[in-house]
Amino acid sequence: MPKQKYLCIQRSQMGKLGKGEKPSPAQMEEMYTIFNAWKEKYQKNIVDMGGRLMAGKTVTSEGAKDGPFVEAKEMIGGYMIVSAESLEEAIEIARQCPGVVMPGSSVEVREIHAP
Repeated sequence: MPKQKYLCIQRSQMGKLGKGEKPSPAQMEEMYTIFNAWKEKYQKNIVDMGGRLMAGKTVTSEGAKDGPFVEAKEMIGGYMIVSAESLEEAIEIARQCPGVVMPGSSVEVREIHAP
């Protein structure tokens, strides 16, 4: 079975952002070590590591509006594209991503259909 591509959308709950203390340099180093180990483990599956998404606009036929909106309960913080044999494998890759363990964080995994 050929590998499919999956879009992984990283989300955080707005109320949980910016709370708590900032990590110490030692904690940051540990987080990067864990993240880099995860990236190395799945390097053959990671097609595009994506990145952090900044503020943007919502475009309609009437024009462009600011977004994301203040009333949102969650925000999309980033994305990546992985290749996997199945949705279940893509979910497992996303589940093991160190960013998912943060309170209020999640990753939405969606198959990219190529015509």
